[in-house]
Amino acid sequence: MSWYCDIAPGHPYHGPYHDQEYGFPLTDDRDLFERLCLEIFQAGLSWLIVLKKREALRAAFDGFDPAKVAAYGDSEIERLLADAAIIRNRRKILAVIGNAGRLLQLAAGYGSFAAWLEAHHPRPKDDWVKLFRRTFAFTGGEVVNEFLMSIGYLPGTHRPDCPVQLRLDALFQRSGGASPSG
Repeated sequence: MSWYCDIAPGHPYHGPYHDQEYGFPLTDDRDLFERLCLEIFQAGLSWLIVLKKREALRAAFDGFDPAKVAAYGDSEIERLLADAAIIRNRRKILAVIGNAGRLLQLAAGYGSFAAWLEAHHPRPKDDWVKLFRRTFAFTGGEVVNEFLMSIGYLPGTHRPDCPVQLRLDALFQRSGGASPSG
């Protein structure tokens, strides 16, 4: 098994993501939406491409503000498709816009997207995939798995002996939750 922990340390893009974000819990809906969108954009591409384009994607999608993105129309879609700084895949762009609206609906019913996630946690990966496929667009097994691993809901982000995993274990222990240890 290839571990991100083996390739990320010291890398200009992978390193900071591995050390400061991957596997750490998120509770802000904008941050959660961004992470879900990044995983959608990654489908079929390398994570390095997504990390390199992350700032351009943030700018192009109004900081991943779900309310702003959900309101996008034809002119915004054409603007995005013409933006060479981002990943220009029509299906992914349309999924992100549609998913912003779905996220707002969930937030209205649960108080936040984070609360919706927590209301369904814990559950096995296959059940998460079914739930996401019923709820969001472009959320196959790999997208859902990586999204949930990246926010600490599923195990496998780090090797058990990785210094970041040890930090995560301590973080989850302090919060009284169970760490999704590698």
